[in-house]
Amino acid sequence: MATTRTARTAWEGNLLDGKGRVTLASSGIGEYPVTWASRAEDPNGRTSPEELIAAAHSSCFSMALSHALAGAGNPPTRLDTQADVTFQPGTGITGIHLTVTGDVPGLDEAGFVKAAEDAKANCPVSKALTGTTITLTAKLA
Repeated sequence: MATTRTARTAWEGNLLDGKGRVTLASSGIGEYPVTWASRAEDPNGRTSPEELIAAAHSSCFSMALSHALAGAGNPPTRLDTQADVTFQPGTGITGIHLTVTGDVPGLDEAGFVKAAEDAKANCPVSKALTGTTITLTAKLA
């Protein structure tokens, strides 16, 4: 069964001086301030589209990798994933780098890296971001 999740943003003013509030409407877990400065300069307690993409990508990738490892008989004890989304004003998002460290009993480094590469290529968020270069560093703890 398909699901739909919703977020919305209320924006006031122009791009450079304006401000907005992003609401995670489906979960109801919060409302977060967003500005151009938080996107292109210092976050200063506010979020950005790139941070929200990083959150989505790191969680989706972790789920995909966990599922693949368990399906192959090596369920992970822990995965720690970081997604770094690079934004260049005037150009846009120029890349995403995933870094994952895993505690996976019974699996060697080569097997972990292979599973991580597969998850990078096939998690739904990676697939949605195919117009962006996605790189990966994967290692066992």
